[in-house]
Parts: sequence; structure tokens; C-alpha cells
Amino acid sequence: MARLRSAGECPWDREQTLETLRTYLLEETYELLEAIERREPELLQEELGDLLLEVVFLTQICSEQDLFSMDEVVRGIRDKLVRRHPHVFSDKPATNAQQAIQRWEEIKNKEKSAGAPDRSLLDGVPPHMPALLRAHRLSSKAGLVGFDWKALGDLYDKLDEEIAEFRRAAAAQDREAMQDELGDLLFIAANIGRYTGLDPEAALQGANRKFTSRFRHIEQSLKRQGLDPASATLEQMEKLWAEAKALERGGSEDGPTERS
Repeated sequence: MARLRSAGECPWDREQTLETLRTYLLEETYELLEAIERREPELLQEELGDLLLEVVFLTQICSEQDLFSMDEVVRGIRDKLVRRHPHVFSDKPATNAQQAIQRWEEIKNKEKSAGAPDRSLLDGVPPHMPALLRAHRLSSKAGLVGFDWKALGDLYDKLDEEIAEFRRAAAAQDREAMQDELGDLLFIAANIGRYTGLDPEAALQGANRKFTSRFRHIEQSLKRQGLDPASATLEQMEKLWAEAKALERGGSEDGPTERS
């Protein structure tokens, strides 16, 4: 990378900055996430390399600006791993994963709070994270200090409450209130995922893939009939949706056609 950015070598690499590489960093991260889902070792290896390239690229730019070197980046994460694993590298044992992550967060908060007395426990959650994932992380951090639901049933009750509040806002045609209540509803859904040990972001991605697969079945089936979704009736599409759902499950196509 140092050679690519040196005088007379690659003009594109030389033009890149920390700002221009943000898009590529995000793109490579999402491609790596897809590779993890597909569980294809060769693809996973390739995407890990691509993401590592972005780290090397960004670090090279910082090195040229005399900010820090790759050695310092690696040494920094190595030292952090040692500091935040006292149950491994010192005499403070952790009996389970929850205790280990709680200790990590405690040490992290002490480090971040040094010289910043007004720092919040939630400051470490990036504001630009996908909203559902951020809801998961915010509630997780609050839960580590005991600000959490006592039982899963309480979350179910809260979910019912938020649905009722959204329905009232919708009945009143209050768009501002509807927006607010929809946010509360999604936040509780994310909390249910966290509380049960499920990743709400991964769950929603799974639902997106399922919807995409079933809708494509609708499109392909209609195409064979000389139709398209715009010219088909809702009843025709609902029937094909149920067909796609049945094919996924290897069962009968009979039954209700609810979109779930």
C-alpha cells in the first residue's frame, strides 16, 4: 500500500483520503457479513482480506500524516485485549460470559471516563449504526448496570401497550404520534430479541430475505402466466405467496395466506 501511494505509482490510490474510503469500508463490511451468512470458507477468506485492505489503506494514510503507524494500531489493540481480560491475564476470574462482558464494559467505561466526567454509559454506541442494531446495543449497555426488564412477560405486556398506542394514534390520524409510537414499537421488538439472546438485526435481515424470495416466486409465477404484479389481483398474489411459503416448508399449499 505504501508503494501504491508513492509518487509515480497508482494515481487512484494516491487520491484517496480518510473521507473517500468510508464508503468502501462500509461496502466491504456488508460484503463480509454476507459471506458469514453464506458460510462459504473461500468467500469468507476473500472478504476478510478485502476488509483488512481497508484497515491497511486507512492506516497508511494516517502514517503519511505522521499520526500513527500500523505497528501502533496492532500494539494498541493487543494492549486493550490484555487490559480488558483480567480474568485471563491476571488474577480476577470470570465464571461465565456475562461476567466477562460486564467486566469488559466496566474497564472500558473507566478508560473512556478518564478526563471526561460527563461521559455517558451510552456514549460508546455509534450514532450512525443501523437503528435496530443501535437499539439492541443501547439497551444491552443499560442492562449491564441493572436497568433492564425483570421478566420476558413484562416485555410482552409492553409490546401490547405500544401496539395499542400506535393504533390509537393511527385512528386519530396523528402522523407525528404514529411516527413516535412506531419507534417505541420497534425499540421494544429489539429489546425482546436482546432479552431472549437473539440478534434483532439478523432476524430482520432474515425476514427481508424471506420476503424477497417469496415475492420473486410471485413475479416468476405471474410471468409464466403472461402477467406481472401490476396487472395481477391481490388475491392472485396472495395465493402465490402461500404457494411460495408452502414450498419453503415442503408442505401443502392449502391454508391461510397471511404474509408472515
